[in-house]
Amino acid sequence: MAYWLLKSEPGAWSWDDQAKAKTSNWDGVRNYQAANNLKAMRRGDFCFFYHSVNEKRIVGIVEVVGEYRPDPSDESGRFGMVAVTAVKPLATPVGLAEIKNDPKLNHLALVRQSRLSVMPIDDAAWHRICRLGGVAP
Repeated sequence: MAYWLLKSEPGAWSWDDQAKAKTSNWDGVRNYQAANNLKAMRRGDFCFFYHSVNEKRIVGIVEVVGEYRPDPSDESGRFGMVAVTAVKPLATPVGLAEIKNDPKLNHLALVRQSRLSVMPIDDAAWHRICRLGGVAP
């Protein structure tokens, strides 16, 4: 099992939207590094759901339920998508400032590559963020 972080602008697709839909496609990714991360995802992997733009915080957890396949919204045919299902919200959202200020988390791509929309999260960071967010890993 691997862990990931998926970014979304809450005005376009929020945690509330994901929770209401339960399962949805994570599509629209047009960055090659992010697309490669989508390709590496496997059914059963877990992802943090991150609200970008003004909020900049991890708000929930989703599970990968469908592996990489073509994204029909990509006319070039170069990019794909995965399917995810809502697992649970974080009891306490974990903000970017908190992550940046934590020596055990400030190595994450979320800090170093702020524009990357799909990124891996190592096991230790996953467990730490879960604890900070008030949920069992």
